[in-house]
Amino acid sequence: MDLEFLQSVDVQILVGAAVAVLAIVVGAAYLFSSRRPKGCLNPEYFKDFKLVKRQQLSHNVAKFTFELPTPTSVLGLPIGQHISCRGKDSQGEEVIKPYTPTTLDSDVGRFELVIKMYPQGRMSHQFREMRVGDSLAVKGPKGRFRYQPGQVRAFGMIAGGSGITPMFQVARAILENPKDTTNVNLIYANVTYEDILLKEELDSLVANYPGRFNVYYVLNQPPEVWDGGVGFVSKEMIQTRCPAPASDIKILRCGPPPMNKAMAGHLDALGYSPEMQFQF
Repeated sequence: MDLEFLQSVDVQILVGAAVAVLAIVVGAAYLFSSRRPKGCLNPEYFKDFKLVKRQQLSHNVAKFTFELPTPTSVLGLPIGQHISCRGKDSQGEEVIKPYTPTTLDSDVGRFELVIKMYPQGRMSHQFREMRVGDSLAVKGPKGRFRYQPGQVRAFGMIAGGSGITPMFQVARAILENPKDTTNVNLIYANVTYEDILLKEELDSLVANYPGRFNVYYVLNQPPEVWDGGVGFVSKEMIQTRCPAPASDIKILRCGPPPMNKAMAGHLDALGYSPEMQFQF
């Protein structure tokens, strides 16, 4: 049999096999990518999401549940990031403010915002007036913080008021990931007991993940019977409740500007380097 003929047959077989393998790889990649849920957010443009539930938690706090396009849609917000919400104030002027959802991408088909509405808050007016069926314009993801499982041995968290929402988001993501062994210690400060946001959810995390998640509540005006901290968050509280300065820990803080400034001073004085700190 002609040698050239045999060689040409071998080449054709090899080419055919290579094409077949390539087709399998491309098909598998397409199938894998098509199964991965695509996020609903756009970092450049605002998109409208419909309010499907509003639950009043206290006189000035409510949980807003927004519907995603399909029951299996995910918001697509990386852990530790936030969204920009657009609305109108009491004068009808446009206002844009950042918020952190309390839901994760494991909560498919929806996302939730726990909002504290202040009397003079410009964006608070938008949420106060919202009713089921109304839409909220949202853009994102936004933010400098990106969490990767195992990036630190432990987190210390210092939150004040509505600054609890990014902490809750990060803590939930850590604790609900069976491959993540990071420990979380939270100091959460408020004025009164009624001001504590997400208390039921936080206490549930403490109960479900003993030894891995701890919360220390601090109140400026505590009730008569109270076993938490009193006054403002002090250096001693941080020293007792948060992981000591080390290269494999990080302290996160989020609260009103005066609190953030005071906490930065405390952390610096206790020996936490800038690399060990992050402010939302």
